[in-house]
This record gives sequence, structure tokens and C-alpha cells, in this order.
Amino acid sequence: MLHLKSFDKIYIYRPFADFRKGINGLGSIVQDVMELDPFAKNLFIFSNKGRDALKVVYWDKNGMAMWHKKLQKGRYKWPSHLDKDSITVGPAQLREFLKGLDPWQVPFNKLNYKKI
Repeated sequence: MLHLKSFDKIYIYRPFADFRKGINGLGSIVQDVMELDPFAKNLFIFSNKGRDALKVVYWDKNGMAMWHKKLQKGRYKWPSHLDKDSITVGPAQLREFLKGLDPWQVPFNKLNYKKI
């Protein structure tokens, strides 16, 4: 079983990835596009264009590992409001995200009142 706390960082790659790519292709995105070390103790998450499937890639001590999840119904709440190609999330945010919740949604607008 994959323990999220065993990773130093969890990265989500915001643009969609070509899901014909396997471990090597996604690893090259990590290295060449994200400019990160694919052999570091990090988890890298990619989505397809329809946002209904994920591929997760990580270094597993003696080789690259990948798992793939495809939703039968619905889509992942992808972080489209940010302007960076990759973002880091914590284990709690990732758990919410994998459950289908939107961890980037702000529940309430911040109000600032001033006395006039």
C-alpha cells in the first residue's frame, strides 16, 4: 500500500498529459518540463485531457513505479485556477482530491469591514 506520508513532496502536474506515455515518458515530463528529479522521494500526479483518469509515478527504491486510476463516472476537480504548471499538495489535500472533493475551493469569501 502507498503511504502518502513517506514522500517528501506530492506534485500535481496541471496541464493534461498524453496518456499513451508510460513511466519513461512521464518521468521525462518530471525531469524536462517540471525540472524536478524523478528519482527523489516525491510523488508525481498526471491527468488525461478528460480529467477522469490519473497516473501516479514515483521512484520505489529500485525502480520507477506507476499506478493508474480511471473513474467510471465523474471527473477529478483539477486545480485550473492556478497559473503554475505544477503545484505541491499535502497528504490531506490529496486524500480529499482522490475522494472527488475539491480541496482548492475556498468555502467563503474573506470579508474586510471598515468603520466609516
